[in-house]
Amino acid sequence: MPLRSHATARQVRLGTELRRLREAAGLKAREVAGLLNSTSAQISQMELGFAGVSEERVRRLAAHYACVDGALIDALAAMATDRTRGWWEEYRGVLPPAFQDTAETEHHATFLREVVITYVPGLLQTADYARAVYTYVHPALPESELSPRVEHRMRRRAVIEGDNATPYETLIHEFALRTRVADRRVCRAQLQQVLDQIERGHATVRVIPIDQDGFGGAGISMMYVGGPLPRLDTGLRDAPTGVAFIDAESELKQLRTLFLRMQAASLEPAASRDFIHRLTKEL
Repeated sequence: MPLRSHATARQVRLGTELRRLREAAGLKAREVAGLLNSTSAQISQMELGFAGVSEERVRRLAAHYACVDGALIDALAAMATDRTRGWWEEYRGVLPPAFQDTAETEHHATFLREVVITYVPGLLQTADYARAVYTYVHPALPESELSPRVEHRMRRRAVIEGDNATPYETLIHEFALRTRVADRRVCRAQLQQVLDQIERGHATVRVIPIDQDGFGGAGISMMYVGGPLPRLDTGLRDAPTGVAFIDAESELKQLRTLFLRMQAASLEPAASRDFIHRLTKEL
């Protein structure tokens, strides 16, 4: 089987979990290679996500590593056999890989939790709002690259709007709601979009008031993605070079703690809805 030219975040995560099982068993790659009639280089490629792995091999490796966590083994086997080619594949070669990785990660999520400080969350943005943000951050983008970015962002909403919608809770700072990324019309429509998604049950929204005492989280924006089991949860953070995917348990624990702390600093959903409604009237 030829090596992949690009490993998706999901493929990398499968390889990472297999490496963690191997290391927990105290085995070197060369020791495992003999079991699969392979080489240590091929084992490394598999653990980096560049080489595929079958369900049968996942289960053989788990047995060799003395892993007795049946739920984890089944989840990894499912990742190995998943051949989903979602709508995001249409943008491969058109947009940077992080766009596809983000959409695929959201597609497989059991729940989504997000904290945003400076912008309305991407999953709730209107096309005009998204276009204004992309244009400001990347003013040199030609229309041929700008339009696919906006379109991709709009299509991501399917994860919270479809028949099998993923539960989504977001904490939005008042600063993000008040910032006019475009004119009044665009910003008013954006606030109305958030209200519409709340009313349709597509999102649980909590507002963090700007006058909240003791709030030191102004520099924190993140998405926490639930996996099939907690060990396979994922954190996403925007970085200057793109989206950073977080899977280390120590960092995931920190993100969970941060979310709960910031949730405690936010208004209840009903009060948040009323708050956004008042802002809409002010525009």
